[in-house]
Amino acid sequence: MKENNKTAVRQILTKYLDDNKLRKTPERFAVLDAVYSFNGHFSIQELSEKIEEDFFPVSRATLYNALNLFVSLHLVVCHRLSMGTMYQASYESANHCYQVCTACGKVAEIKAPKVEQALDETRLKRFRRDSYSLYVYGVCSTCVAKITRKKNKKRLNS
Repeated sequence: MKENNKTAVRQILTKYLDDNKLRKTPERFAVLDAVYSFNGHFSIQELSEKIEEDFFPVSRATLYNALNLFVSLHLVVCHRLSMGTMYQASYESANHCYQVCTACGKVAEIKAPKVEQALDETRLKRFRRDSYSLYVYGVCSTCVAKITRKKNKKRLNS
């Protein structure tokens, strides 16, 4: 995690905990540090392994509770994809566009400046947008190649 991001997200969490008279547990901060050490998406299992490897074992309930808190603070984004629920640190990048392969489940973030501009210019009635996630579903080139090879092999064997 970038040092200034680490400081900023820790300050946001600390302020929230202080304001709501909640305990500042080492587990919450360990989960936050682990979340921001990932580059991209991660599953709850990957997070659990990372925390156990870098810090100390944390229960699943603690992980889910911490992630739910971070989502409500806009520090983490939750993605419900065909391959399961994935999470992503989102402190400096609230808006995301993704391409999702429906064959293998691979997710890649894409840059779509025209889409971003169109969404920024869209006026919403009686609604304040905080952020957005756009998912484009299809089949990645690797899977297309596998499918094509499979079809060609089947055609040759017929």
